Amino acid sequence: MADDFCLCIRDTIITKAPKKPSLVLRMIVLTFAMLCGLYICSICLKQISTRTNFGLLNVQVIQRPCEPPIIETWEKLYVHYPQPKTFSRDECKCNPVRYFAILSTQRSGSGWFETLLNSHINVSSNGEIFSVKVRRTNISTIVETLDKIYNLDWLTSASKNECTAAVGLKWMLNQGLMQHHEEIVEYFNTKGVSLIFLFRRNLLRRMISILANSYDQNAKPLNGTHKSHVHSSHEAEILASYKPTIDTTLLIPNLRQVEEMTAKALEYFKSTQHIILYYEDIIKNSTKLKDVQDFLRVPQRDLKSQQVKIHKGSLSQHVENWDDIQRALNGTPYESFLHSDYNM
Repeated sequence: MADDFCLCIRDTIITKAPKKPSLVLRMIVLTFAMLCGLYICSICLKQISTRTNFGLLNVQVIQRPCEPPIIETWEKLYVHYPQPKTFSRDECKCNPVRYFAILSTQRSGSGWFETLLNSHINVSSNGEIFSVKVRRTNISTIVETLDKIYNLDWLTSASKNECTAAVGLKWMLNQGLMQHHEEIVEYFNTKGVSLIFLFRRNLLRRMISILANSYDQNAKPLNGTHKSHVHSSHEAEILASYKPTIDTTLLIPNLRQVEEMTAKALEYFKSTQHIILYYEDIIKNSTKLKDVQDFLRVPQRDLKSQQVKIHKGSLSQHVENWDDIQRALNGTPYESFLHSDYNM
């Protein structure tokens, strides 16, 4: 009995003794777990807040891609969204830009035509870029220059910067264009560059203009300065007073050479998107300028130029040996060049 009693007491002691420490331990563990939980929750909330802030920042930094205008599928190649390195297009960044190049020959009215284009608030034509030989040393320098122009990073007085809707340049056929025509055609077709061919119908007028301009380069009658283009009637009269003498033995071969060069250019670049214009047609028909604006997909504007024409009226007034020229061209395919083709 005594032993049983002792066993009961021992069992009671063994059973009841741990209860007090167990309760305390549980409270400690519970308190520790609550503290850990609060700590973990605070970290999670900070992370969520940080991620949310980053998400908001990303919305501001990562720009949504510009939605192209509703156009034909084939035309998408000619719509661009340049990201210039030299400035920000700001609110105009999603305004599409068209690339173009004016292909011409010297003294064909390209300078006058380019001033007309640049009078448009959304058109930037950057001049005769490849008149500088180093820029046309090889196809690599040509492509590097073109990339800079079409990325809006070629800054000139013609640059419209963020407001530009059409950007291009003036390129003479004898400035590396014909020598590297295969690579340049590939570049134009890959980059979606539209071409504006501008030629002169009356190649005799062009020849007289070239000879007069060459004389001006040497004589510099305008206060010792050479001017290819003038902006006053007085200056035009001074330059027009010089009457060149044309070598009639070389007249027809020279006319034929220019004719063949322009025909070859049209053949080389026939796979590009292009339009063909003639100086005389633009003078006689103002709607030609509307055709150009439609071609470049820019809003219609009244285009103006400050340039003044130098050689006006009949060609007989501007050549020293007109009778010799008449005899040389009469009865040839170039006889029509002797007659007036427009009035100005």
